Amino acid sequence: MSSDAAKLETLATWVSESRRGVAFTGAGISTESGIPDFRSPGGIWTHFRMIQYPEFMESATARHEYWEQKAAGQLEFGSARPNAGHLALAEWEREGKLVAVVTQNIDELHQAAGSQRVLELHGTALAALCQDCHARFDVAPLVDEFRRTHAVPPCPACGGDRLKHATVSFGQALPPEVIQAAFQSARDADLMLAIGSSLVVEPAASIPRTAKRFGARLVIINREPTPQDDDADLVIHAAIGETLIAVQSLARSR
Repeated sequence: MSSDAAKLETLATWVSESRRGVAFTGAGISTESGIPDFRSPGGIWTHFRMIQYPEFMESATARHEYWEQKAAGQLEFGSARPNAGHLALAEWEREGKLVAVVTQNIDELHQAAGSQRVLELHGTALAALCQDCHARFDVAPLVDEFRRTHAVPPCPACGGDRLKHATVSFGQALPPEVIQAAFQSARDADLMLAIGSSLVVEPAASIPRTAKRFGARLVIINREPTPQDDDADLVIHAAIGETLIAVQSLARSR
């Protein structure tokens, strides 16, 4: 048996045994659905500057620039569909092997695949949230309005002009209740699957490390090495979808 095959067999055994598994996912799982990694070469942040949250709140000009960025980025989200990796994680949750997905992604592909408990560290790009009255809306019609009028859409509830995507912007704090739930899930986990994340952005990168410290097996699946590879119980540098399909097939046979 090759070392790669042995790794898949081992992971299939661990998934089969798991009852409190947690998946921690980053951009790498969504790039296989056609959503680009915004930080990579050619990504959106190579074409636009980053609008900091305090600037968004204070400047109408910054808010307009923000909406230009989001209207450009929204194109990839509309046609994206869950891939084999998302579907495998949803199946393992239904089978009682996973208890949560903690994600850095903002595309809701885990929910579309059927995952029920998804902790979105950075929010969702499929909704808009008024920063004044806190009303929440489907973002698609608002993006369409911006493209049509080239004006920042007013909040449909209060009429204010500080409507933004329901994502965590640069300079904005992560939602404390989500972070707390994510770390608690990590402390309770018996298996932590860190999938498609560079594991460098804090505090999120400490979530897999916390699971390991509290006794969980730590598995890293990522195309590129990460700073936590040396601490992991198992590391697989390969495509995520094909890896999880193979593990899923092996786990079913147990």
